[in-house]
Amino acid sequence: MSIIDIVIPVYNQCEKLIDCLKSLQKQTFQDFLITIVNDGSTDGVELTLEAWLRSENIRAKNAINEISTKTKIIHQNHIGASAARNRGAKETSCEYILFCDADLILNKTFLEKSFNTLKKNPHYSYCYTSFKYGWKKFKLWEFDENKLRQMPYIHTTSLMRRVDFPWFDENMKRFQDWDLWLTMLENGNKGIWIPECLFKVRSNGTMSKWIPEFMYRYFKKNKKVEDYNNAMEIIKSKHLLQ
Repeated sequence: MSIIDIVIPVYNQCEKLIDCLKSLQKQTFQDFLITIVNDGSTDGVELTLEAWLRSENIRAKNAINEISTKTKIIHQNHIGASAARNRGAKETSCEYILFCDADLILNKTFLEKSFNTLKKNPHYSYCYTSFKYGWKKFKLWEFDENKLRQMPYIHTTSLMRRVDFPWFDENMKRFQDWDLWLTMLENGNKGIWIPECLFKVRSNGTMSKWIPEFMYRYFKKNKKVEDYNNAMEIIKSKHLLQ
């Protein structure tokens, strides 16, 4: 039995998904299974994905890290990323679980370093790393409860112990990751930081709503800023934040 389940929700990100899978092929740690949840895509992702997996099976059928043998695909109607992640979690069972967005490219040591970090630190429930989004580097810092209550700084793609996973709130339309980490904190579960930049997020994907900080300071009437602030209020209300 494998030790890590990787759940990838995808909605109309065909080309990015293939690049994400290629980065998983190159991982130095290969004891994992992949569950892709196609959340009602309309860009032909299922056909492209199945064709790519077949070609990889033919090209490397004798390889130890043959990706087609460890990949499962689930198709469902479009109901949102959180529901897709929960669906993937329900249909997997490994000790560790990683929710990997389709627009990510992982450093080849991401899984190895994440797994070893949790193995060496049994009192932590998950580990997270710094990352890049386009040109912007999110360097991050050591786990800080107070900062976590103030701002969403930990990315969804963080390896966690399944036993501590509290499920995603499917009613959340934004800040699903922040909501998850706050819920885990309330349950007494904390994270540990790996001080390296171990993945990058491609532009116009799941983090496409991120905009520079100065926008929130000087363009408060901007629609994106208003949506951001409204989502913040929902989080603050749910978790009783100041």
